[in-house]
Amino acid sequence: MKIMFLVSSILILISNILIMLSMVISKKSNLDREKCSPFECGFDPKSLPRIPFSLHFFLITVIFLIFDVEIALIFPIIPSFLFTNMLVWFKTSSFFFIMLLIGLYHEWNQKMLNWTY
Repeated sequence: MKIMFLVSSILILISNILIMLSMVISKKSNLDREKCSPFECGFDPKSLPRIPFSLHFFLITVIFLIFDVEIALIFPIIPSFLFTNMLVWFKTSSFFFIMLLIGLYHEWNQKMLNWTY
């Protein structure tokens, strides 16, 4: 039991020493001007390389993708009209459309569809 504890503590010590040694050896400068700037044929860029990204634009994109997938799920409803019971088809499709409208109303109520606040 003591030997297992001794071996595991030595292994942990050696791995920690190697991790610290690799962090010290591979220390890179984050302040290198040439590596932080984009390459434009040797000229200095006219704008900042890191422009801020609009979070609201990202959320509208996610909402669009969700509704796009839902529209793709609506397509099989149309041909299935010929092969299913009318009552079952109507209940299923109306439930799906009601869920879509509830989601749209919720996003509209939360003002997620407005581009500006």
